[in-house]
This record gives sequence, structure tokens and C-alpha cells, in this order.
Amino acid sequence: MDPLKITILSCSLDPKSRSRRMACEAENLLRERRCEVEFIDLQHLELPAFDNLKCYEHPSYDRLYRAIRDADGVLLAVPIYNWSVGSAAKSLIELTGATGAGGRRSAWFDQIVTFICSGGLPHSYMAYGSLAMSLMLDFKCVINPYVVYATERDWLDGTISSDSLQARLQKTIEVQLELSSKLRSRAYSSDWEI
Repeated sequence: MDPLKITILSCSLDPKSRSRRMACEAENLLRERRCEVEFIDLQHLELPAFDNLKCYEHPSYDRLYRAIRDADGVLLAVPIYNWSVGSAAKSLIELTGATGAGGRRSAWFDQIVTFICSGGLPHSYMAYGSLAMSLMLDFKCVINPYVVYATERDWLDGTISSDSLQARLQKTIEVQLELSSKLRSRAYSSDWEI
């Protein structure tokens, strides 16, 4: 069987992003498990503003669309700002999730999605929930119930210092791979589109 294809989307624009560091650690864990990984860092990729017209002509659109559509699973590494997922993640989903004119179809349909979040305070741990619900309802995504949420307390000198954070990340990756493996052969049917 071919290796699982997992796309990691690092959605922080902060040069010192902790969610990006966790995404890099997730990439290492996935490669150890012989996955084919595409790592896309939005800090280094221009993301066009979503206008539902010219944005599809932007060179980043095709790469992002294909990376999501062709993956067996997607890992969204996101910062939590102001009790919500950072705006770059929302812009990414608007761009690659649009349907309609010209026969466009969302890249997100039936995708298995895992969240890795970094926030400042422990009580923002559910801040990703509205985006997860949107992906589930709009695009029928399967959301990995194992989510990593880390705060500044989990870090020491820029590295993961907490054994529990490392264990949570490993468990989350294991469940992503289990879901992706079991649901790999699923087929999206346009009859289900709402």
C-alpha cells in the first residue's frame, strides 16, 4: 500500500510561532511513520485576499488547493488569537473552500482534519471549535477528536518542555493516521453537496 499523504498547513505569520514548531515536530513524527508529508508554511507563501474571482489566478491557489484535495489527511497548525483561530487559517479555507462558478469544488470535502493549536492562556483550548464545526458542516470533514492545544507553559527556550505535550502530540498523530488509513478509500459524492 502506498504511504499516507499528509499535508501540514502552518497558519501562523509570527516568525517565532509555537504552532509552527509543533507542526515541525508533527512532520518529524509523520516521517518516522513513513508518511509522505507536504509542509506548507503560510509565512513563506503569499495568500491572496479572497475575492471569489481573481484570487484563483494567484500562483499560490493551485498549490494550496492540490495539497489539500490530494491529501489523505490535513493537519492545521494554528495560533489562537482573541479567542479564535488566527485569520490566515480562515483566509486559507475561504480560498480553497469556495465552490460554484466555473465548476469550482472545495478542496476540503471529506477531508480528515487535525488541529494543533498554540495559545497564550489555558482557557482558550476550545477556540478552534467554531472553525472545526464549519469544516464539518460545510465540507463534511472528519475532525480528529484528539487536538493539541499548547500554551507558553509547555515551552522552555523555544522547545517542547512538557512531557504531556509531547505525549498529546504523539497520540494526536496516531489518531490522524488511523482515521486517514481507515477512511482512505472514501469517495465524495456530489449528490451530498448542500
